[in-house]
Amino acid sequence: MKRVFSILICCLLILSSVSLCSCSSGGYEGEVNVYNWGEYVSPGDDGTLDVIDEFEKRYNIKVNYTNFETNEELYNILSNSNSTYDVIFPSDYMVERLRTEGMLEEIDFSNIPNYENIDERFRTGSYDPEGKYSVPYSWGFVALVYNTQMIGDNEITGFSDLWNSEYAGSVLMFNNSRDATAIAMQQCDPPIDPGAESFTKEDIDRATDKLIEQKSVLKKYVMDQVFTEMETSQSALAPYYAGDIYTMFDNNEDLDYCLPEEGSNLFVDSMCIPTCCQNKENAELFINFMCEAQIAAANADYLCYGTPNKAALELMDDDYKESELVNPPEEYLEKCFTFSSLDDEIYNYMQEKFVKACSSTAEVSEIETKSSNPTATVIVCAILAVIIIATIVIVILDIRKAVKNRGRIHKI
Repeated sequence: MKRVFSILICCLLILSSVSLCSCSSGGYEGEVNVYNWGEYVSPGDDGTLDVIDEFEKRYNIKVNYTNFETNEELYNILSNSNSTYDVIFPSDYMVERLRTEGMLEEIDFSNIPNYENIDERFRTGSYDPEGKYSVPYSWGFVALVYNTQMIGDNEITGFSDLWNSEYAGSVLMFNNSRDATAIAMQQCDPPIDPGAESFTKEDIDRATDKLIEQKSVLKKYVMDQVFTEMETSQSALAPYYAGDIYTMFDNNEDLDYCLPEEGSNLFVDSMCIPTCCQNKENAELFINFMCEAQIAAANADYLCYGTPNKAALELMDDDYKESELVNPPEEYLEKCFTFSSLDDEIYNYMQEKFVKACSSTAEVSEIETKSSNPTATVIVCAILAVIIIATIVIVILDIRKAVKNRGRIHKI
């Protein structure tokens, strides 16, 4: 399907790019430095469109393309290094943090005519209330994937099933504090709203206690490992990003999904221009290019995440349009929340408590293992016995020696 779709996109691009052919020769006319998530742009493999190559050929501008692994890594690079980037792809909460700390440039939307393709509902959010600093690129939410051979059809209804003792030893959980804590908050009694503007340390403590409670049924914390675990039927149930779950079905026909009844974490990744930008004109040209219908469609087809580009959505095949994992019903989206940016104190506290939750039972089990290991117990007892016997022998010899000495002294 991807190969056929990419051929269609390439044909459309050829037709739309005829007037730009004169740009394809000669040296580069400048550059643009792009900092993005790994594997987050259609790369040209397996019949997909090479988006970066298409931009370079069309505009004769060199793209210096590098990747980051987490929003926090992106933030640290922008804050603590001399690196310069022209276009970055932060998630919503990181857009909010960068914006409030004055680390983003306002975008000149007169240079981005393709912005008209962006659906109105994605143009603003709590992370960018006036829509001045970001252009939505991709969106998604957290869902549940489960193995129907290990768990019966229609048995999974929500995140609460991640605590179900019936699935003990076969449940996976996010190995990152934000997603795991957000899910745990919804399971607290009473629940904590993960979409709240701020949290207290007590909120984090309650969610941590819930994560520790989950350890009795948990197999392991995972991120990318979830693909191997679920696609090879090694685990029964996991929360993960819906777009990635959509791709897992190609590799295991026993997998199914659930939209959690509690509502879920909705995320939006956007294109922004940081204040360290040195090629703003090229940056806005690149953003406009990424908003072009055919380009956005090629990226959406590769990512299998939702696209905020309504013109691109019209080009997608029916499987993509009709999948609830990519385009859930409007009534479900209304139940979703965005996990907002946290101040440093609460964020660091959440990180510390998540580490505690991850390691809590490991320490206990290590102690139990040592104490319950028969061989270890025998060895320890034997060593203690040798020490005791040796001590007794030494004491006896010392007493005998002392007695003999007292006799000699007496005789003298």
